[in-house]
Amino acid sequence: MTQSRTVRATVEYDGAGFAGFQRQAAARTVQQELETALASVVGHQVHVTGAGRTDAGTHATGQVVSTRVETQLDDATLWRAWNARLPEDLVALSLATVADAFHARRDAVERTYEYRIAQTPQRPVLDRGRAWHVREPLDVARMQEAASEFVGNHDFRAFTIGPETRTRREITNIAVWREGSMIAVRVSGNAFLHRMVRRMVAALVRVGREDLTAGDVRRLLESGDRASVGATAPAHGLTLVGVRYPGATDYADQPAVVLEVSA
Repeated sequence: MTQSRTVRATVEYDGAGFAGFQRQAAARTVQQELETALASVVGHQVHVTGAGRTDAGTHATGQVVSTRVETQLDDATLWRAWNARLPEDLVALSLATVADAFHARRDAVERTYEYRIAQTPQRPVLDRGRAWHVREPLDVARMQEAASEFVGNHDFRAFTIGPETRTRREITNIAVWREGSMIAVRVSGNAFLHRMVRRMVAALVRVGREDLTAGDVRRLLESGDRASVGATAPAHGLTLVGVRYPGATDYADQPAVVLEVSA
């Protein structure tokens, strides 16, 4: 018997081949591929909502989506059939029926992104699509100090390029650490503006180069001066790694700033 129900899925994708998550008229997007594949399984049009609208080139290992389907297939069968129709750079890691009222974007209380910076003398090969290559050594301790300025509820208008008028966001956790030749920046917050994380990372890299100080980052937040932030970090270093919902724990238990860990 056909049943109408809401399903939630966690999806992973390589952002290199997508013009972002959100459907566009003349570009390949994650939402488009998800909807096309699922519609071919259930036999009707579907609308897939994502927890985060990732930019072109940005990856995900923990994007959460929700949609309404009418099908007699159970969750396990629906999950396998959906994956069988998805392209090789996109996969549903899990799928489950949830309460009809569940909405992947509106119900999310925290999103976590991770940015990776390759610190090698020569350009990386295996990590070339997953990390921003910054050849000169960065001072991680300085970056950690400056990162703490982002924690809390602030006006992030200096750290977006979008036309948003409501630019206050809350950063709940930010961690900067080194793993061998890689520096990672992990940021959790209630929501993010267009290119916000990438511009935060760009500012932290300038701090690591000693072009800016923690005090400069604080003044950028206070002034809202977009021009003084500088360039935006490349999209390919950024990954959406997790989304938290009420009653669930994910990265929320991490300290606001962690100490450097040497591999």
